Amino acid sequence: MEPASILRCGGNYAGGMTVTAAPTEPLVHIEGFKMNFGAQTVISNLSFDVHRGETFGFLGGNGSGKTTTIRALLGIYRPTAGILHIGGKVFNDDFGSRLGYLPEERGLYKKESVLDVMVYFGRLKGLSATAARDFSQEYLRRVDLSDKASVRLDTLSGGQQQKIQLGVTIMNDPELLILDEPTKGFDPVNRRLLMDIIEERKVAGATVIMVTHQMEEVERLCDRIILLKDGTAEAYGTIDQVQDLYGGRTVRLKFTGELPLSTQYTVSLREANYAELALADGADEAAVLRELVQAGVSVRGFSAAKRSLDDIFIQVYGEAGHQSTEAS
Repeated sequence: MEPASILRCGGNYAGGMTVTAAPTEPLVHIEGFKMNFGAQTVISNLSFDVHRGETFGFLGGNGSGKTTTIRALLGIYRPTAGILHIGGKVFNDDFGSRLGYLPEERGLYKKESVLDVMVYFGRLKGLSATAARDFSQEYLRRVDLSDKASVRLDTLSGGQQQKIQLGVTIMNDPELLILDEPTKGFDPVNRRLLMDIIEERKVAGATVIMVTHQMEEVERLCDRIILLKDGTAEAYGTIDQVQDLYGGRTVRLKFTGELPLSTQYTVSLREANYAELALADGADEAAVLRELVQAGVSVRGFSAAKRSLDDIFIQVYGEAGHQSTEAS
């Protein structure tokens, strides 16, 4: 099926698939959103919902309109047209105390001590000084930064500052969390830690919107996604629905050796000793494995699944677009 067949909000589903409506009013509702900057149209007729209690992946390459949409939703930009609601109304200060927003551009007072900064922001969010201090100390222990409580923020590494920023974001137990690249620049251990913290917030009842380029995070955490390109929705729905929309099967391969040319697959992703093979229509997985072994490939892992989100992203944006996104 061609990727132009899009799952869209508001009952207009061009792909012939219907996403079952949420049983309650969505927490975030965007309908017919358009954004112009001068003569340039950045967002064109964008519509989607974020259901209460879900983790929603907001995906797209650089310049696709993700940040513009978030800023318009939060009242930083005035939309050219359309409806952007949180909790059934335009965002205002009344909802601000129930929001946790982690922007891509971080903003903390770097000349002050870690604990003082966290307590200060906690007070701004309505916590008592004692509650803010108790949360901050427990959070620092959780993320292995207890020994940094009294040092200046600007002496920490970028990843450590990122942990502090996330702590400030979640400390008021927000109803809605908007996280823009929350694990950017993290090593695997710290990435897993922060993903666990995000999952805990969802279990506690938060609705989470994640802007990320890490597709493995999306596949692990997200209930539904939207994929933007040039200010329009290329796909929208559950991960299974988006994978079915683009069709195809993928073999995820751990190996050593040289992959042979084959009519049964194309190599959609290659990273050192890992590859994803997009299977041709009618290709037999067992025959692909035999072909690899006969060609002298040492196979350490072989699993077949629906097409990966990473592969779908590459199809939408092309290899060059994917590489520029990863580098950003």
